[in-house]
Amino acid sequence: MSENVLKVEHVTMQFGGVVAVDDLNLEVNKGEIVSLIGPNGAGKTTAFNVITGVYQPTNGAVYFQSQKIVENHPRGKMRKQYLGENEGKYSHVLAPTPDKITKLGIARTFQNIRLFKSQTVFENILIAEHMRRHSNLFSATLHLNAAEEAEMRSEAYRLLHVLGLDDVRDELATSLPYGKQRRLEIARALATKPSLLLLDEPAAGMNPQETDELTDFIGKIRDDFHLTIFMIEHHMNLVMEISDRIYVLDFGKLIAHGTPEKIQNDPRVISAYLGVQEDE
Repeated sequence: MSENVLKVEHVTMQFGGVVAVDDLNLEVNKGEIVSLIGPNGAGKTTAFNVITGVYQPTNGAVYFQSQKIVENHPRGKMRKQYLGENEGKYSHVLAPTPDKITKLGIARTFQNIRLFKSQTVFENILIAEHMRRHSNLFSATLHLNAAEEAEMRSEAYRLLHVLGLDDVRDELATSLPYGKQRRLEIARALATKPSLLLLDEPAAGMNPQETDELTDFIGKIRDDFHLTIFMIEHHMNLVMEISDRIYVLDFGKLIAHGTPEKIQNDPRVISAYLGVQEDE
């Protein structure tokens, strides 16, 4: 039986009179690469923002490894949020926070690259490593935990080597070619040691060669890091080649779900992307 990693249950996200996501239900199982596709404005990134705690949904809930991590909270009442075994299990909060969700094991990248522009490649990775540090600000300031800092630096070097970025580790992040900036953003997400990786249009702006390299790269990190990957993407060749399953959104509603072969031949998906004549 497949082990469920992510479950989105009846999630609705409304902004005033606009319903960006409408009663979304989906599941991602351990080890899968699952894609979320749809036309521009379909609600894909909004769904990612709900999953990662950027938005609190108008309705519904998100489960990660069978634990509820996000839920709707009408009228601003307090609710419980799962924080993990090492943090007392629950904390009363008004809304989920992205940092807590990252610590649970969910990392993401963004449609528009968000690297630390004034930092080097190595420093971008090291910053993400600090998400898992055990020392507090006081001990870090006084350099009381040099062993942990050395371990994080060593892990950052190892990650750069594994992902083919060690030759540019001292370069400013923004000086890299576009394809390597995308790879660095993924590497930074991996530095938080996730079990679920969310990729928001990783092939956006890439040329065909870079897209082919990215396709191989995503498959490699899934296998090498034992990841589950949930991805938004418009590049259909990449989606159809690498996805185990695909969900399709249109105007916030789920209109199709299945294997790449099934999605390619679904008339509702073809209509959403290409449009059809009324008599057809």
